[in-house]
Amino acid sequence: MFQRVLAATDMLGACDAAVITALEIAKQNQGRLSVLHVLEPSYFHECGPLETVKNFKTGKETAASHEYKEAVKQELDKKCAGALTPYGNYQIDISYGRPSIEIRRWASKFGADLIVLGPHAGLTEEEEKALIGTPIGDTVEDVIMNTTTPVMIVGRLIPNERLNFKKIMVSVDFSKSCKIACEFAAKLAQKYGSKLFLFHMVVHPGPETAASEKTIREFYKVPEGIESEYGIHKGTEPYWGILNYAREKNVDLIVMGSRTKERVEKGYVGSAVEIVSAESSCPVAVVTHPDALLKMR
Repeated sequence: MFQRVLAATDMLGACDAAVITALEIAKQNQGRLSVLHVLEPSYFHECGPLETVKNFKTGKETAASHEYKEAVKQELDKKCAGALTPYGNYQIDISYGRPSIEIRRWASKFGADLIVLGPHAGLTEEEEKALIGTPIGDTVEDVIMNTTTPVMIVGRLIPNERLNFKKIMVSVDFSKSCKIACEFAAKLAQKYGSKLFLFHMVVHPGPETAASEKTIREFYKVPEGIESEYGIHKGTEPYWGILNYAREKNVDLIVMGSRTKERVEKGYVGSAVEIVSAESSCPVAVVTHPDALLKMR
């Protein structure tokens, strides 16, 4: 199912949660793992980026030369060797440019079936603390909006046994992308022998919605052989409803569709995807395009 898994990391000091999670998923599928680190330009010139970066050892401006890229690659390989070397079927790739563009470019080049990211990918610890923008960071948001590949967001280390995804929750909002998310979740449930939880939040106060288990069943028919359960709650903030239901049911994975919205002059994945992805204690998989289902066997 996930034969080629791409994990993007901005950490050189340790193997982060995104890499470890991607490794375990690759192992489950006997697939290949690509660990990508993007060297981001120190600043941009009006004619384009100058190929300089801050040296990861000295903090000084350094040319993004082939030799420097090799040094970064060796450093990342050394820090992750304890986890990656026993598996062996992996590669480490170093790229230069805007992180969101490079992640999408490498995912296409690698033929990734799944992209695994941490919230705020591409930000330093200091930048993350000062973050004023989106809860998951602009890089992650851009990748979600502009790739047809499923994106999994992992904010913390997950015990291996919970990566068997025995309890999968899908947030139902009756959108087109939600239908794709339901299909994606069902295919995962078939692979892992999982129980599927379908959740819908009726926004209240507001126009009353005749949402019910029957409504959800009519929207998406769960394939035979998959155990399922339905949750319908009322509330004013769907993202907290999703997070609370996920904790209540102790789910291992939340699956969401993302309807790209317009905010000011840029695309926007929606507050539910942003906040759930940033706050969830389990991985969150976001799918936006039917092509996400093509390689899932």
